[in-house]
Amino acid sequence: MDLTALTGCLSVPACAVTQLSTGLIIGMLLFLVASGLSLIFGVLGVINFAHGAFYMLGAYFALAGYQLTGNFVVAMAAGAGGMALFGAIFERLFISRIYGRDVLMQLLLCYAFVLILDDMVKIIWGAEYQMMGMPQSFALPPMFIGGGPVPPYYLFMISASVVVGAILWIGIAKTRFGKLVRAAAINPQMVGALGVNTSVLYASVFGIGSLLAGLAGALAAPVRTLTPGMGLSILIESFIVTVIGGMGSIVGAFVASLLIGLTRSFGSIGFPLFVDGAMFVMMGLVLVLRPSGLFGRQV
Repeated sequence: MDLTALTGCLSVPACAVTQLSTGLIIGMLLFLVASGLSLIFGVLGVINFAHGAFYMLGAYFALAGYQLTGNFVVAMAAGAGGMALFGAIFERLFISRIYGRDVLMQLLLCYAFVLILDDMVKIIWGAEYQMMGMPQSFALPPMFIGGGPVPPYYLFMISASVVVGAILWIGIAKTRFGKLVRAAAINPQMVGALGVNTSVLYASVFGIGSLLAGLAGALAAPVRTLTPGMGLSILIESFIVTVIGGMGSIVGAFVASLLIGLTRSFGSIGFPLFVDGAMFVMMGLVLVLRPSGLFGRQV
């Protein structure tokens, strides 16, 4: 542990800005993945262990779209839209058959698809590392904030994630569809009795959750190395986020993602050998002191 180095970084604006921007990037990508995971669990009661693989697949869909067209907007649409469609089909064909079943059944089904999707990626794109590269429109000199360089693409990623998060929150909290989703999370039988097609509703929710994972993968593709199995680490951190923030809470996912992102960024300087441990310590404290999470519903 080197708290002197951490203090020194915080006292130098350039270092603090650099680490802050890195932490925000990590946190915002994690937020998109974790909010989808939390939404699916909160409404459908399914712990989607394949969610990290959806993030990976979204990145590869974006890579394919970019290689075909050279257009990053198309790449983002391929990653997000492709995973939304994939998620809706996946829910109808497989997830719908395990509603109300034991969590072990959910784990086995989803883990099976983690292995299947990893091997599919190897077959289609190969097992070697791949990189999309920075889109031409973002290949610009960095902006300097407080003396610290911040690439324009970082600002785009942060802004896009915040906008998507705001749209998601408004959609869940303020729209008729959001009211149906919240009602289905509490009493799906009553929602069905009122004439709502719960099958379509469930497929839509799962599709939205998958879209968020795919969008995170598409946003990460220009700045991350793509490799089969890349979704495992972000899946683990997404579960930490949902535990800390509270299952089903979008605001909780946002706050917890920022907390984890900043812990990773500044912890790499102050306690590089205990970054993962620090995240699990925070999760353990939340489980002991507030089992429902910081923003979860008390039961």
